[in-house]
Amino acid sequence: MTAYDAAEWTDLFVATAGASAALAGLVFVAVSINIERILQFEGLPERALETVLLLLGVLLASIIALAPGLSREALGALLLGEALVVGALIWRLPWRTGTQGVEPHLWALSRLGVRAAGTVPFVVGGISILADGGGGLYWILAGVLGAFVGAVANAWVLLVEILR
Repeated sequence: MTAYDAAEWTDLFVATAGASAALAGLVFVAVSINIERILQFEGLPERALETVLLLLGVLLASIIALAPGLSREALGALLLGEALVVGALIWRLPWRTGTQGVEPHLWALSRLGVRAAGTVPFVVGGISILADGGGGLYWILAGVLGAFVGAVANAWVLLVEILR
């Protein structure tokens, strides 16, 4: 079945691996260009790390899905494990740095949306693959899209919005 057979998704995962690595590199450039401004705003260094972690999550999921010979169960377990680790790091950032409640409400809501869109579908996808039902790799696709949209939105803030 297509939703649970990573071999049928090879082209997509090759593309997402390359795109996520390239975008992560661009985020590093954006942060290095604006590092002084970023450090002036509470919560922005964490937003930069969140952006890199979202893209790293896509890269790792893509690499896992491209690994040859994985059984469905191994694929699901590896994707779930990766999603839980990366997701925990991303969701923990505001509490680790003490920035929860510091940001304006609109920023906080947008970051919650970014975190959810870029992490939750990966967890659901891993579980779905393990259960052999419920959408499988289509959830991983949703996570990739959510992570890309969130990372680009965050990168825009780090590169353009802080200069206003």
